[in-house]
Amino acid sequence: MPPKRVNTDDGPSRAAHSRESSTGSARHAHTPATPSQLRQAHVPSDRSSSPEELMHPQRYYDDEERPSGSDRTYDIDISEHGIRPATDGSSAHAVQGNVSPRQEAISDVDFEPTARSRLLNQQNLDEGFGYGTTSSRPGAHRSYGSFAGSIHSDNSFGGAFLGQNDGIEEVAPDAAHALLGDAVAEGVLNTGNGQKKSTTKRLADRHGVKNQRMMYLQYYIPILNWTQQYKWRYLKGDLVAAITMASFYIPMALSYASNLAHVPPVHGLYSFALNPLIYAILGTCPQMIVGPEAPGSLLVGEIVRENIKKGASGDNDGRRNAEIAGVVTCLAGAFILVAGIFRLGFLDNVLSRPFLRGFISAIGVVIFVDQLIPEMGLARLAADQVSHGSCIDKVVFLFRNVGRAHGLTTAMSFTAFFIIMFFREFKKRLQPRYPSVAYIPDRFLVVVLSAVLTWHFQLDQKGLAVLGQVNSSGGSIFAIHFPFETSHLKYASDAINTALIIAMLGFFESSVAGKSLGGGDPHKDGVTMPISANRELIALGTANITGGLFMALPAFGGYGRSKVNASTGGLTPMSSIFLSLITILCTVFMLPYFYYLPKGVLCAMVSVVAYSLVEEAPHDIKFFWRIRGWSELILMGLIFFITIIWDLKRGIGVGIGLSILRLIRHSVRPRIQILGRVPGTTNHFTNAEHDPENIEFIEGCLIVKIPEPLTFANTGNLKNRLRRLEDHGTGKAHPALPRVRRAEHNQNIIFDVHGVTSLDGAGAQVLAEIVESYRKRDVRVFFCRVPSEHSPVYQLFDKSGIIEMCGGTRHFVHSVEEALRMTELERLTEDWGSEAGSSRAVSSGLA
Repeated sequence: MPPKRVNTDDGPSRAAHSRESSTGSARHAHTPATPSQLRQAHVPSDRSSSPEELMHPQRYYDDEERPSGSDRTYDIDISEHGIRPATDGSSAHAVQGNVSPRQEAISDVDFEPTARSRLLNQQNLDEGFGYGTTSSRPGAHRSYGSFAGSIHSDNSFGGAFLGQNDGIEEVAPDAAHALLGDAVAEGVLNTGNGQKKSTTKRLADRHGVKNQRMMYLQYYIPILNWTQQYKWRYLKGDLVAAITMASFYIPMALSYASNLAHVPPVHGLYSFALNPLIYAILGTCPQMIVGPEAPGSLLVGEIVRENIKKGASGDNDGRRNAEIAGVVTCLAGAFILVAGIFRLGFLDNVLSRPFLRGFISAIGVVIFVDQLIPEMGLARLAADQVSHGSCIDKVVFLFRNVGRAHGLTTAMSFTAFFIIMFFREFKKRLQPRYPSVAYIPDRFLVVVLSAVLTWHFQLDQKGLAVLGQVNSSGGSIFAIHFPFETSHLKYASDAINTALIIAMLGFFESSVAGKSLGGGDPHKDGVTMPISANRELIALGTANITGGLFMALPAFGGYGRSKVNASTGGLTPMSSIFLSLITILCTVFMLPYFYYLPKGVLCAMVSVVAYSLVEEAPHDIKFFWRIRGWSELILMGLIFFITIIWDLKRGIGVGIGLSILRLIRHSVRPRIQILGRVPGTTNHFTNAEHDPENIEFIEGCLIVKIPEPLTFANTGNLKNRLRRLEDHGTGKAHPALPRVRRAEHNQNIIFDVHGVTSLDGAGAQVLAEIVESYRKRDVRVFFCRVPSEHSPVYQLFDKSGIIEMCGGTRHFVHSVEEALRMTELERLTEDWGSEAGSSRAVSSGLA
């Protein structure tokens, strides 16, 4: 087949060399006929062809036959002034007529588009990389998961992306939207009129959401959402779960108040009477049960004991001690509520899974050991020796005094513990085959039976410790008391630190419970709600502030308690409402009947919950051991032993400190990569440090990939990391190693910034300084895969002067392959300019 003719813009046509006769075969669009040193490492011999060439023979086009649109390539002009991109939209690689053989050697040709190249070109168009150039786009917008038939449908799931040709001009948010947010500005104040519409409102208008105010109300007041999903068949499970929870957590709340917090027992009931009800209105986790916890009650008891030591209160001054507990609860709720208002719910992600598992397991061990003392009838003896000691001290105390244990109390406590554990495992094994076994109120039966036996046989007169008389400290049930009176400020100043720890501990434990249970499964029975950490903070904060007005104990979502609720049939927040109603009825009518409840049985049920907190630790330990997650195992063990050996406060402090340090270390470390080309390809580049033996390095070029957003946090050490790549060709080498990479290998720096989805001012400043440093050393700098020119990242590139320092928008290209092509053109342009300058100098000298 005779060769085609390639017509230039202003010169006669000349014969285009065929593949066989061309000095530099047309293997790749960017490869010159005579490869420079930049390409020598990668151009195969003339006797070889790439797989693409063997499959798709290439032919040349005349200008009028040249494909357009997605098949266009770079246009260059070659003249006496060197090589530069063409200023018109004509042939991408047409050359001028009167050129020297050197210039002919660098002329490019267009190849016939193949199925693969068409797909790649179409992908480039769809990605929308616009670096100051104009690219043709499809007439219709892309549809998310829909075909062309639904692209133009306004009511379809797909359709055009909002913000592009949707008929609404983008405008800056007004003051109401900026300060209050879309929900308040549009859902409450109804300011979303005219052109100033948020994305949420435009989507709602497009898809026919009529009552948008109710949409926001259902989101921020979840009871309006889940009540519409409620079905009558959920009632049985919710009611049985509430009765089961009340059967052992109501007595447990009495035990927390009297034994741990040192306040009248009825104030423990207030936590179950009020907090679950408020959480059912505002909370987002359907199966989570809010109530007092042993760690929080212990911390409240420490504040109470400190005030007793100072003389501000007394052991028998129940009213004053309850007021102190109310102050602590209100402060903890205020901390949580403020965190929710300022949208600090992301803080639950600061603590890693190993920390949470180690800390929760330690809490389980601490609670289990604490309950062994009253279960063996050693509470009075321990009050004088180890009541304020660590978990290790209490274990030593138990071994030394095991012979002095009260036999009747020990027998009843351990019997209750083993009965509950037996039914727990029994129901766990049978529930997959017989789901109805979850409704057996085994713990309720154990509590009732033990109370009846104690009353009938008068076991309290034989030394069995019972709960005793339960009265309200204020003289009346549910008496409201404002905790921040002037006379209580001295308690508040002492309780701030402890209240903050209680708030953090309660929030993290609630977060664990919420993440474990989720917002409901749409494929199973129950209601579904979107879980939000910020709304959880608001719900928990509101509940504790309300509880503090009644001098209740701090109440948060309990992991073990919520698991019991789910396993006994609780599906919706209605179980929390039932639990509150049952607790209120018990508080009003049944306080005298709590007299004969054995304390050992109550402690046995607490021990079962403590066991449930520890039982999942072996699974996590095996997992991290299998994947060799040594750092996670060390962190888990460290938190566990610090909490066991010292106390909860130190365990929390060390755990939070280590987690924050790990997070900071992870966020400030740049993750830049040096790229190399996969052999046999032209546009496939990968991390060269993973397999350096099977990667082709581009001579004279350093290709650096930045796979993450650039902020003030991770750009501080970016210069040093780049220097390592320049000196050693890898970021894994120690800085003490002398320079092993020659300077000529860094003549061109190519940054692949596809992962830089955001850029702040500090990051832009550091990047501008890096580019300026390279340009001062006459190093060419190119950027590829930068976001579109309308993006904030590109705007910062422009405003910071990076584009100008690099040499203009022609140094911002679509891919690494095009950047390599531009490095070759830049080098040849400089060589051409130097040769032309030398020729003029010689000519002037001869003249």
